[in-house]
Amino acid sequence: MLLSVAAVLTLFSCTCAENPAIQVILTNKGLQYGKHAVTDWIQGMLEFITLPDFNGHVGSVVNIHYTLTGTSIKKCDLPEPSTEFYPDSSGFKTSLSGLNVALYGQWRTCLGIFHDKGTFDMAVYGVNVISVVELGKDAGGRLSVTSVSCDAQVGRVDVRLYGGSSWMFRFFQKLFRRQIRREIEIRICPNVEESIVKLERYLQAMNVSFDVGQALTLNLSLTGSPVTNVSSLNLGLKGEFYSIKTHAEPPFEAQPFTVPEQQGYMLSLGLSDFTVNSVLYGYYSARMFQTLINDSNIPPGFPLHLNTSLMGPYIPQLPKMFPGLLMNLQVNATEVPMFSFQPDAVNLHIQGTIEAFAIQPNATETPLFKLSVVSNFSSTVWIADQRIKGSVSMDNFSLTLVGSEIGKFKTDALENVTRKGVDTVLAEVNEELAVGVLIPRLKHAQLVNSGLKVQEVRIHRPLL
Repeated sequence: MLLSVAAVLTLFSCTCAENPAIQVILTNKGLQYGKHAVTDWIQGMLEFITLPDFNGHVGSVVNIHYTLTGTSIKKCDLPEPSTEFYPDSSGFKTSLSGLNVALYGQWRTCLGIFHDKGTFDMAVYGVNVISVVELGKDAGGRLSVTSVSCDAQVGRVDVRLYGGSSWMFRFFQKLFRRQIRREIEIRICPNVEESIVKLERYLQAMNVSFDVGQALTLNLSLTGSPVTNVSSLNLGLKGEFYSIKTHAEPPFEAQPFTVPEQQGYMLSLGLSDFTVNSVLYGYYSARMFQTLINDSNIPPGFPLHLNTSLMGPYIPQLPKMFPGLLMNLQVNATEVPMFSFQPDAVNLHIQGTIEAFAIQPNATETPLFKLSVVSNFSSTVWIADQRIKGSVSMDNFSLTLVGSEIGKFKTDALENVTRKGVDTVLAEVNEELAVGVLIPRLKHAQLVNSGLKVQEVRIHRPLL
């Protein structure tokens, strides 16, 4: 199946309604692919289906009760149904025309105390069915499906009985066939509607929130009813991550965006930066963007180590004031890190602080200084070999002294060596990104010719 992943966002000033952060668009090409797959699946299942019993009476002077039981499908000429988007009901309209079925089974008759039985062959010709299904959203944000209308007609039925006193039915052949035809005809739509009810029960049992690891929950409930036009179906999903610990709402909200039409594709997925930023806010609200760095975290060959006696090239007065002491660095994000989408690029802004402490012989910590950190990163993302790949680079990195217990000092040398450390980490990250992550596989379909495009966005409007 073809997949177009379009990560897009266009912001407007209106924030009065809940907007989807994820949009899924099924095109007519995708609908027809799904129709083919379902038709093939039904054709394969027909040989395992046993139909319900048929019961009736024939004769006026002599009333004979009959039952057709164990009815199975011998052969089915299943034509390709016609399926289309149906804007009038925000759903689908499916038409099946010219279905022919060959059946076989057993018959039983009862006339007073007399009983008889045998086998039968049946042919049903010219079955036509038109069904309209409406899609909606329930109170819990789940997709709902409802039968709007159903109409079924059966052209004719031919029945051949074998064994026992089957010859008796020759006298009632026209009536018998008419009864069977009518019985089949009136059963079709109730069975279609029952199938839709079963699908509705399945949808109502589905979860719309999923735990992602041990820290986050993803909400994929619908934000509104599905929207259909003659060429596509659009589903808008909340697409918000929450911290399992705090479940706090972020100080920004999803804004309206439009997924550009992708010619020739079956499915498009539009992802706004609200979704990825809600991930960052989930971690931030749970205080997970805080970490303590000590010298054991520094690679042996790195030019900077967390010992006051080795900090002379960067902070000249520190070895003199606190010689020979190990150090701890407390790193905190002071604002929610924020992604933004630009043409063919994803940018990340991070702002935080680094507080340095000297560890005294009695294990107490003496505060030394506090630095403000501002960094910006940009990355490109693409799909190749059925993998999502990327690369990231650092656009800006700065350290500013905002507080000191040891007097003022220049931060240029510290900034340069820290930048080298960040570059080392980015090199390892880029090695992993070059390998990429496999695109998730579907159970009964494979995504091919996938594409990914990032479009320009603006920063979220904060909630007041």
